[in-house]
Amino acid sequence: MGGDSPSRRVRADAERSTARILEAAEAVLAVDANASLERIADAAGLARATVHRRFSSRIALLDALAEQLSERYVAGLSQAKVKTAPPLFALRRLTEMVFDLKVSHRFAVQLTAALTPAVLDGLDLLFVRLRDAGAITAVDPSWCRRVYLALLHEVNDLPAGSPALAATADEIEARVDLLVRTTLGALGGTPDGSALSLTD
Repeated sequence: MGGDSPSRRVRADAERSTARILEAAEAVLAVDANASLERIADAAGLARATVHRRFSSRIALLDALAEQLSERYVAGLSQAKVKTAPPLFALRRLTEMVFDLKVSHRFAVQLTAALTPAVLDGLDLLFVRLRDAGAITAVDPSWCRRVYLALLHEVNDLPAGSPALAATADEIEARVDLLVRTTLGALGGTPDGSALSLTD
């Protein structure tokens, strides 16, 4: 017999509703961080009861947004091949992905809960590999990660057209370049990355 079972259809409907709620929450909370679940339900085009059924509280919704972003960070670490790619290439690729996430998840990126142990471990591994390759001299990977994340926040907050950003048609590319160069310089490497090529 063909067709999905009723329970499978219900699950699929629930997954679609959850995705709509999270997408609406990201958009609404990016504009008003104190927006109510009711406003999020309206933006999602769903009944308030549906939102309350999926997320019993605002905290549960924020936890779901953080978990979703954490999964994307972990996927980014995997796509950047932080374990196997040349470390400068991995740093640059990961930075590109993170800036893309900052654009698409303007609210969720503020949630520290998204920086799970898996994300932190992946970043630490990258900085260990950068040190082992001679791209940086700083020895404590957790310190390197904290410097990188702090600089990421500052570079992201630079206004468009800032003199700190290179004049280029691609603003994200200019931010990536600035963050990579500044991170390397702050951690004892050469800001232009000349000590190590992207393929080393």
